[in-house]
Amino acid sequence: MPIDTDLRLDSPPDPALDLTRLDQALALAESAIGVTEPNPRVGCVIGRADGRVLGTGATQQAGGPHAEVMALRDAAATGQSVRGATAWVTLEPCAHHGRTPPCCDALVAAGIARVVVAVGDPFPQVDGQGIARLRAAGIAVDMAGPAMAAAARELNIGFFSRVRRGRPWVRLKIAASLDGRTALANGLSQWITGAAARVDGHAWRRRASAVLTGIGTVRDDDPRLDVRAVPTVLQPLRVVVDSRLETPATARLLDPPGRGVWIFAATDDAARRAALAARGAEVIVLPDPRGKVDLAAMLQALAGRGVNELHVEAGERLNASLLRAGLVDELLVYLAPRLIGPGRDMAALPALQALEGALPFRFIEMQAVGDDIRLRARPPDREVF
Repeated sequence: MPIDTDLRLDSPPDPALDLTRLDQALALAESAIGVTEPNPRVGCVIGRADGRVLGTGATQQAGGPHAEVMALRDAAATGQSVRGATAWVTLEPCAHHGRTPPCCDALVAAGIARVVVAVGDPFPQVDGQGIARLRAAGIAVDMAGPAMAAAARELNIGFFSRVRRGRPWVRLKIAASLDGRTALANGLSQWITGAAARVDGHAWRRRASAVLTGIGTVRDDDPRLDVRAVPTVLQPLRVVVDSRLETPATARLLDPPGRGVWIFAATDDAARRAALAARGAEVIVLPDPRGKVDLAAMLQALAGRGVNELHVEAGERLNASLLRAGLVDELLVYLAPRLIGPGRDMAALPALQALEGALPFRFIEMQAVGDDIRLRARPPDREVF
């Protein structure tokens, strides 16, 4: 790509303005939650050093324009020239032909003189190549500091996990009483937490590529596993762990809305598979040596199908299986201010002989949600990608 020797910045870089514009770009990226799957959420601001904003944009649905192109279009719509301007973007601009042309080429063609990138793109066809392509065209490229880079990675933590680890970011959601009960002894659980916590839980569903549960929850609660309490463009995929392939064809999670249902089983049955296929579900058989679903292989399969964040809402046994296998990346726990007494646990973990055997987590957030408390925790050794 030829270097444009006429490109000149309209003014020297201003670190304070860079932070302000990157914060604005992050807010735009957040607005793309529930829109871009399986692509990352990206925001872009184009402006000048005097504080003028010329255009803004966020990545659209897969196959649609990326954030940089949306910002360029926004500027063009009001007759703004972006030549010599700066583009602040939350993720390294793409440098390859996918469903859309490279964003790097669009920035070069528009005469952008400087690009400030919050964090590099881990995707192998980008991963530094976008930055190199811009610099080769004579565009100044600056990287944000570690705090901004961490915020940008956090927004797309599932995308980074899928690309770098080959598995989704697994977030296990639990609603419980103060004494750690998720249901009464007879299975009744509606509603332990309040309305505000339930709405908040749907917001976390919205940001996931897929929502997963187990056959026990399907039988006991007949959940829908869709997003209803908050607006969304895309519904998450719905996933069931069902070793014996017992999901009834009448299950509500097979009903609209939704982008599809995947049922992971350890055994096959042609008649049941056909009945579920008639309702739009796909059965994937992935047994482990014990005759259960191979959970690690399931996560790899989900990543191969473009799942970034996997939101788990399951019962105590599946929760325990995921935790014991070290497959849970984050706990999302809502605690209600009530005591229940005997009931179902958060996870049916085995009894310990010593506290040293406890599964360790570190809190990353504690926040009131209505009358309840939302806790988020991650294993202490879990890398944030």
